[in-house]
Amino acid sequence: MKARYLVLLALSLVFACDSWGQTNELEFTRAEDVIYGRKFGTALTMDVFTPSKPNGYGVVWVVSGGWFSAREAIQKRDRFITPLLERGYTVFAVVHGSQPKFTIPEITEDMHRSVRFIRHNAKTYGIKPDKIGVAGGSAGGHLSLTLGTQGAIRLGEAKDAVDRDSSAVQAVACFFPPTDFLNYGKPGEDGTGVGILKNFKPAFGPRADDPEDRKALGKEISPIYFVTSDLPPTLIVHGDADKLVPIQQAETFVQRAKEVGATAKLIIREGKGHGWPDIQPDMKAFADWFDKHLRGE
Repeated sequence: MKARYLVLLALSLVFACDSWGQTNELEFTRAEDVIYGRKFGTALTMDVFTPSKPNGYGVVWVVSGGWFSAREAIQKRDRFITPLLERGYTVFAVVHGSQPKFTIPEITEDMHRSVRFIRHNAKTYGIKPDKIGVAGGSAGGHLSLTLGTQGAIRLGEAKDAVDRDSSAVQAVACFFPPTDFLNYGKPGEDGTGVGILKNFKPAFGPRADDPEDRKALGKEISPIYFVTSDLPPTLIVHGDADKLVPIQQAETFVQRAKEVGATAKLIIREGKGHGWPDIQPDMKAFADWFDKHLRGE
């Protein structure tokens, strides 16, 4: 019960918008419950927001807090993604399978599938298949970086034509993401479902019970270990007072990216914790980032 409360709290912190000011009316259409995949008899869905004047580029919005995802969380999100819609981006709000039923590796597969589905249907949505961005916060930021570091064409001949497409993204912008579970806040600190993240243990699954297997899992799901010079341009916005996801996670990721010659930027919000009420203006920084690195303006 406590873990579920913390998961719901994470969602509310990342996407709280009741306290935001009123926004100007923005014309867009919303296609709800678009099925991008199925597993164990359950439909995986996304909502597609198409602005009245689309620019031909798409951004995946990862609906996730504490690796818990719910369609209900999208209800408040139209204002949150307003800066992207205002710039003409078609936004795909993706709901993934949630913990505790599904673990992070399984959730990651959902996200790969969602990008493949969007790319496969790019013509239908009026976007460029080779220019897709991704954004999210907290666990959604972690999954965004996972796509940024590990998106690729699936090996082998998949039966489903969708799975033959690439899950690679071309630009990333995210809030306060976990990036290294083996060095969580400081060198050698284990956060793989233990320590600071002990209340999120279900997301890590039974492998977190064994110290050796936990170490292997921590490396497998940490984006920092997959950073190469091919990393798409990546922006991270992080508060330096974040106690759930230490800012060290963003700092070391950006440092690693620069070491290999990739484009990465960290914007530090002084005194901010894990989410803040006036977070929406920071989405304009996301829109600027996608304008420069996705659209090339």
